[in-house]
Amino acid sequence: MFKAFLVKYGEIGLKGKNRGSFENTLCDQIRKRLAKLGSYEVIREQGRIFISCPEGYDYDDTVAELQKVFGLTAIMPVIVVEGTKWEDITAAAIDYVKAQYGGKKLTFKVEAKRSDKNYPIESPDMCRLMGEELLKAIPELSVDVHDPQIRVWVEVRKNSYIYSHIIKGQGGMPLGTGGKAMLLLSGGIDSPVAGYMVSKRGVVLEATYFHAPPYTSELAKKKVVDLARLVSEYTGPIKLNIVNFTDIQMYIYEACPHEQLTIIMRRYMMRIAETLAKKGDCIGLVTGESIGQVASQTMDSLLVTNSVCSLPVYRPLIAFDKQDIVDVAEKINTYETSILPYEDCCTIFVAKHPVTHPVLSLIEESEKLLSGKIDALVKTALDTVEVINVK
Repeated sequence: MFKAFLVKYGEIGLKGKNRGSFENTLCDQIRKRLAKLGSYEVIREQGRIFISCPEGYDYDDTVAELQKVFGLTAIMPVIVVEGTKWEDITAAAIDYVKAQYGGKKLTFKVEAKRSDKNYPIESPDMCRLMGEELLKAIPELSVDVHDPQIRVWVEVRKNSYIYSHIIKGQGGMPLGTGGKAMLLLSGGIDSPVAGYMVSKRGVVLEATYFHAPPYTSELAKKKVVDLARLVSEYTGPIKLNIVNFTDIQMYIYEACPHEQLTIIMRRYMMRIAETLAKKGDCIGLVTGESIGQVASQTMDSLLVTNSVCSLPVYRPLIAFDKQDIVDVAEKINTYETSILPYEDCCTIFVAKHPVTHPVLSLIEESEKLLSGKIDALVKTALDTVEVINVK
């Protein structure tokens, strides 16, 4: 029945002189999403984007793809009426409502909008006239302007559009409008959600995973690749850097006070991730940390961790409760994979009593114990990075 979609965006409309470039980027993202489904035409017009569908297209697949496009707030399957002749619009609206709701006793309201203020019928009159015609043609309907069961929207532009279903979009900003960042991706619940959330603000992702064989298995590595693939359904392709961290972890374990292990290991992860980030033209790091969730995520610990970075570290989950994070993980379909029982390298060398309020000067003093060969180990880790392009 539907041969086209009208899609709406939110914040882009507030971008002033830059609005056009944001709209063009959003249109490009829509085209990329839909290209695998067929030849769709994406047209930008006065605060709206219209998508014309090819013959025989799959409605459900199309909606599913559009719902993953950051920047879209609403997706409406529409009936397209060529031109703006009122009689044609009315006839199409009657046919549409009959097909969608015929035979059902429902309350309704008409909402109308005209983009051309020279159009001879003003919006309130369009609502009234359309309502009268619908009541005549479909006696089961009744009007309720305050809390109707259905709303029939009519938009008159160069052509005219009729719809009554509004499908919620992701919101946010189009991918590519917010720069590029390096996600520290583990096999847990939090980091995939952090990647999704920062990409929702238009940020393109690269990712780094720290692998520690034989203490972490190939199944743990596969789990992270699977998580990257699930996140990429929203963020687009992700370059995943897999760093062998075993020798660095073992050296820290042997040389440093055990209550400081987590913090010192985390600092070396951040150093390595930042090196890869700069190599990949990223302008920030992204982590899944939340204040107080574990010992390495107290404010004192985050301060000490941050001190090794020159790039900004973005933590989109910083004030989230665990259940808030789980809710998003379930929404984006990463939760069930995240809870698979394969350890990542962060959980193997956990001290019985990790320091929760580390002092930077003491941590730096402990790191001097590593000076003998830590630089060579870091270089080897960077030289042997395995890259998987996930999509």
